[in-house]
Amino acid sequence: MRDKLKSLIINSSISIFCSNFAPAFLKEIFCNRMKVIISGGGTGGHIFPAISIANALKEKDNSVAILFVGAEGRMEMEKVPASGYDIVGLPVAGLQRRLTVKNLSFPFKLLKSLNKAATVIRNFQPDVVVGVGGYASAPALWQAQRMGIPTLIQEQNSYAGLTNKLLAKKAAAVCVAYQGMERFFPEKKIHYTGNPVRQDLFGLNEIRNEATKFFGFDSEKPVVLALGGSLGARTINESVAGSLDKFANNNIRLIWQTGKHYFATASKLAENYPDVKVFDFIYKMNYAYSAADIIISRAGAGTISELCIVGKPTVLIPSPNVAEDHQTKNAMALVNRNAAIMIKDEDAKNKLTATVIELINNSSLIDSLSKNISELAMPDAASDIVNRILNIVKK
Repeated sequence: MRDKLKSLIINSSISIFCSNFAPAFLKEIFCNRMKVIISGGGTGGHIFPAISIANALKEKDNSVAILFVGAEGRMEMEKVPASGYDIVGLPVAGLQRRLTVKNLSFPFKLLKSLNKAATVIRNFQPDVVVGVGGYASAPALWQAQRMGIPTLIQEQNSYAGLTNKLLAKKAAAVCVAYQGMERFFPEKKIHYTGNPVRQDLFGLNEIRNEATKFFGFDSEKPVVLALGGSLGARTINESVAGSLDKFANNNIRLIWQTGKHYFATASKLAENYPDVKVFDFIYKMNYAYSAADIIISRAGAGTISELCIVGKPTVLIPSPNVAEDHQTKNAMALVNRNAAIMIKDEDAKNKLTATVIELINNSSLIDSLSKNISELAMPDAASDIVNRILNIVKK
């Protein structure tokens, strides 16, 4: 907290000096660097695209000053500093869709977050504010628009949420990953860029041997990677748990990311299965994707964008616990192109094992799914979004 406060004080002092006291030659040297706030987070699906945008900005202009705005207690407060960027947390929290006492505190947290976001923006004085979705995105974008600072929205899903639809009216640009988004946003503001992904997901074939050794695999048995997203997914975890015997009997190896809540249970279940590697969170995702032959996953927008880059046959199990059932819509965008297999959440426990084993034994389907999903990849998404940010600042 002390370091974050120090950083804000330094940036505020520089801004005041540049605005009021710096002579022309010092302004040219020190004061003309671009400043960007990137707001949002909550899950890896929001955080990692945000970090990719920040990295691409630094590649374009290493002098750019970047400040993240996230939600207190959420994953971004750990992942963003680990990537080398400063972050300020807002006390904002989501509104629960079911009746709960937690909703009573929602308006107070929102008001406090709006006030804090305004203070951060006034102190940092950004040239542009970028929203990537998640709890902290709305207060920062709304306050920036109120102050006349240009904003860019990066909508990751195929179905836009209410907040982004409202904020898009005053946004300078909306970058999207799916066609047909003009039903949510003003058409003239839409830019079809795709979702940014981690740069280490490129060239996975070249690290295959390194990746299999990392997980302790030394034979040609097929490898299944089971992902429930950065926070874990109960249905995927329980479905995989019920598949361990059949996976072992069919010589299938498993890399299993469980999330922290199911990790202890999964670790206990896997004790008698040497070909099952259990992780609460996989920090070397490039190794996991490289080692995998088949992937089981939720259908978050960021994950799907990664899967298109990875180009492996995928079984999607959309989460039913998301707004507007947008994960099913994300998954269907692939299924309709014969680029993935989808199993409904309610059917996963009964169908997952048979679907995976059948896929492993169907080489023509593996080739077809791999080819089709790869054709949907948009590898230049982060760079395209940065170009749009730079255009906004120039104007």
